Amino acid sequence: METAQIKPLYLEASQPIPVRLKDLLGRMTVEEKLFQLSAYWFHDLRNGQELSQDRMRVLLGMGIGQISRIGGSSALLPPDAARAGNTIQRVLREHTRLGIPAILHEECCAGYMGLGGSIFPQMIGMASTWNPELLQRTAAEIRAQLLAVGARQGLAPVLDVALDPRWGRTEETFGEDPLLIARMGAAYIRGVQGDEMKSGLMATAKHFIGYSLSAGGMNCAPIQAGPRFLRETCLMPFQAAIAEAGVRSVMNAYNELDGEVVAASGAILKDLLRGELGFKGVVVSDYSAIAMIHNYHHAASDERSAAVKAFKAGIEMELPSRVCYGEPLRAALEAGEVGLDEINAAVQLVLEAKFELGLFENPFADEHTAALSFETPAQRALAREAAGQSLILLKNDGLLPLRPTGTIAVIGPNADAPRNLIGDYSYQAGVELAAHPPAPELGIPTLGGLDWNYIQAHSVKIPSILDGIRDRAGRDARVLHAAGCTVSGADRAGIPEAAALAAQADAVILVLGDKSGFTLDCTSGETRDRAELGLPGVQQELAEAVLGAGKPAAVVLINGRPLAIPWLDTNANAILEAWLPGEEGGAAVADALFGAINPGGKLPITVPRTVGQVPIQYNHKPSGSRSNWYGDYVESPAGPLYPFGHGLSYTTFGYTDFFIAPAQAAPGGVVEVRLTVVNTGKVAGDEVVQLYVCDPVASIPRPVKELKGFCRIGLKPGESRKVLFRLPVDMLAFYDENMDLVTEAGTIRVMLGGSSSDLRLQGQFEIIGPQKSKVGRRMTVCPVAIE
Repeated sequence: METAQIKPLYLEASQPIPVRLKDLLGRMTVEEKLFQLSAYWFHDLRNGQELSQDRMRVLLGMGIGQISRIGGSSALLPPDAARAGNTIQRVLREHTRLGIPAILHEECCAGYMGLGGSIFPQMIGMASTWNPELLQRTAAEIRAQLLAVGARQGLAPVLDVALDPRWGRTEETFGEDPLLIARMGAAYIRGVQGDEMKSGLMATAKHFIGYSLSAGGMNCAPIQAGPRFLRETCLMPFQAAIAEAGVRSVMNAYNELDGEVVAASGAILKDLLRGELGFKGVVVSDYSAIAMIHNYHHAASDERSAAVKAFKAGIEMELPSRVCYGEPLRAALEAGEVGLDEINAAVQLVLEAKFELGLFENPFADEHTAALSFETPAQRALAREAAGQSLILLKNDGLLPLRPTGTIAVIGPNADAPRNLIGDYSYQAGVELAAHPPAPELGIPTLGGLDWNYIQAHSVKIPSILDGIRDRAGRDARVLHAAGCTVSGADRAGIPEAAALAAQADAVILVLGDKSGFTLDCTSGETRDRAELGLPGVQQELAEAVLGAGKPAAVVLINGRPLAIPWLDTNANAILEAWLPGEEGGAAVADALFGAINPGGKLPITVPRTVGQVPIQYNHKPSGSRSNWYGDYVESPAGPLYPFGHGLSYTTFGYTDFFIAPAQAAPGGVVEVRLTVVNTGKVAGDEVVQLYVCDPVASIPRPVKELKGFCRIGLKPGESRKVLFRLPVDMLAFYDENMDLVTEAGTIRVMLGGSSSDLRLQGQFEIIGPQKSKVGRRMTVCPVAIE
């Protein structure tokens, strides 16, 4: 009679995770542990476009920590991506000694970055909604699509504070304000991770830390930032992600910070991230960041030295493929440069995540139902809602909304360019990079001869702005179109035709801006940093010629960063900021132009008048944003073209019934700030009520204003709503001269309005008690109730 085989403890789902971890670690060889600390690109396991059994047997024999971007590095439709992931998991489960599954990860900044994935507005647009609940719903749909293809980690959100719009990745951020980024970032994380890890996936907060503050606005350039600025400005979003949203993964930044390469800095990744912020999850490397310690920063003599530095600094997982944490790390372990106890600690974090995700119980996706999670009517409707709420009316002299009658000329390089409505971390942009990789040594997956027509046929449908205008205008309007020029080219041949077309029209819609992506023809996105902030190429010449026709003109901006174009503000009748609005952006823009929706978005970032003002933020210190004695520059006013929080509407709003209580509050207490907002116009619209504070006299100079709360309210004509902010006194805490987080006794000014410069109501309260009171942790939530 055969004896029944006893299941190992680590495979017993009923056992506590610590028990399972201890059992599994005790069974693993050193080699098996090392393989858990790295990944393989999906294309590493393929022969051409097909998974190779031979390659999988060789590469996966000891297991692997992660698989990088099955969907993002292939032309597999969702069911096929799910099937490929299942095949890999089946090999790991059935043909390795311990059967440890891998974590499959994908990029998902504005949606699943794979063929057929929905494309929501790029994050600078989502930040413009000032609607965390909307973003959480959007992130939940991203989660559904990732889970459908078997991915259990998403490499988002970007929590970098965008203070230099020359930086190409500005579009991926939630803007310039730490509190707004914290609130939007936490909402995204909750949406992606879900209520529990077994039914969700790991979000990845990135890039820790300071990445967006690069010298000259250039990608991966060094950062000079002191410890107080770092804590006051850069850390808040990560503090919220960890303490409030429970993010399970953090990705390091590429840059060096104050002379230390972040990927090699234990002071940053251990002392600050784990010690000070209390992060307990997995730190993954940004792609190739460990090798870059050696070949980019020249802070390590070879890959082995780079591996030791990164590992000791606190990076548990090397992405996207097994380079420095392969043979170099094994050699370092054998030489005693890293200890087995350190390896065990890192492996434990990786395995703990796999247990929490429930991968040992079920690492498989449902191939047969995968397609049902993609491009549903509800997802398209959500994409349109998000795009609509992201639109910002920067200027309007009464031209908008347009009547869908007469002759309308739609002009500009982005008018009939669906591709240009999406951001750099979209599948289409990734495919372009794969087709034209800038350098082989970057290890970017190539297309391998795939049919472009196939990719285009199976990508999500993206109607252009011209399509949306034609649909909205219907039969009552004659719609003319000319591109005039390309986004970044120097060809001016089409400008006279565009100007002539404008002269025939009753109204002109001029659609200008960027193309986002990674290739050389792109003007925004990762590696596409700019020295100027005007319109790229010859678009200014086009705009001048078209506006010179003297016809009423509305400008729509499709762009990934703030553009410093004061001449356009002077000469256009209306300007609609659309950022990179995603797959439903064309329809949403048309909705706004013709009044089917009322733009209610607000700027999450300051728009400068000239690149020479950069960096420029609303929350500057008292001595900032002015030149002593005269205030302005020689050539330009010191103030912005459009301030943080700015956004107009087709209606107007009144602010009344202001009340603050109590007049005095101690640390740990709460101050109630009440007001009533009323729609005083003739059409329905949304207002974003913004609560700012100022500590006018402090031991360390404080900003002239800081955002502490906000809410977006929809109001019908004549309708009013009461708003109550419950402002915690401890939200006023700052880092003092000893780098302690403290509140200080004294007067606090409170300001309410529709932007950082449109402040309708002002009052004050007093913090009482000790001169200084230490605060345990940074607070980023000011509860708000709407009646």
